[in-house]
Amino acid sequence: MLTADPQSVLSVGATLGEGPVWVARDAALWFVDIKGHRIHRYDPALDVGRSWGTPGQVGWILPTDDGLFAVGLQSGVHSFDPATASFTLRHAPEAHLPGNRQNDACVAPDGAIWFGSMDDAEEAQSGHFYRLHEGACIESGLPAVSITNGPALSPDGRILYHTDTLDKRIWRTALAPDGTVGNTSLFARIEDGAGYPDGPTIDAEGCLWTGLFGGWAVRRYDPTGTLMREVRFPVANITKIAFGGDDLTTAYATTARKGLDMTALAQQPLAGDLFAFDPGVAGLPGHVATI
Repeated sequence: MLTADPQSVLSVGATLGEGPVWVARDAALWFVDIKGHRIHRYDPALDVGRSWGTPGQVGWILPTDDGLFAVGLQSGVHSFDPATASFTLRHAPEAHLPGNRQNDACVAPDGAIWFGSMDDAEEAQSGHFYRLHEGACIESGLPAVSITNGPALSPDGRILYHTDTLDKRIWRTALAPDGTVGNTSLFARIEDGAGYPDGPTIDAEGCLWTGLFGGWAVRRYDPTGTLMREVRFPVANITKIAFGGDDLTTAYATTARKGLDMTALAQQPLAGDLFAFDPGVAGLPGHVATI
């Protein structure tokens, strides 16, 4: 039975689990293992998982309106067909930055994919945010950072939340209807000792949840940036949550083994698993991308 305490529901031992997304047409939770070069699917009704290999590091997976998926590989945005396990390159916005890879993404109400890149060495400020919609892939104009996370969108799609992980700051930016970015302000700063803000997710009440890498928790902030709740985990590296199930009231969380030595792994045998818990609030219905 689902409780407020996170429980492992799928043991995959992900090196860097990320990008959970509930896909209603499949009634399944999809996510990736960036460093493990894997796409995973979890079917809660059957309590089974399935996985596919990827040709390189994969930062995210999102459903598209052609019945397939868009995935963010290091080489660019690809279409992915699970039936044939095939990948087709659609856009390569950073072919000139071979040291970068993609890291996180979301779908806007208009079907646009917002995604971010990062320096794979986690040093250079070469990470950018992009908007991909109906064949056009445009750099957002937001400042470059080393590790992007998110973005995530408010329920009305007018506020873009984006994370500078190494600087431990989550920002909010106004969005025009055409996706043009406006004024940016600080939303929240993670205090020293609490880990690093990872992937953000917005719930049906407009509150933001963020995974804390190295922080043993996820946090929920209200729309003003005030901390409302912290959910503790039995593993250190929580990367992102997604709301799933028929009523979107189950929170799924991806986790990571990355950076854990043998002693830490022995103390955290569930590190890298997919977790689930009762968040006490519903999520937002997902959107399907038009790329």
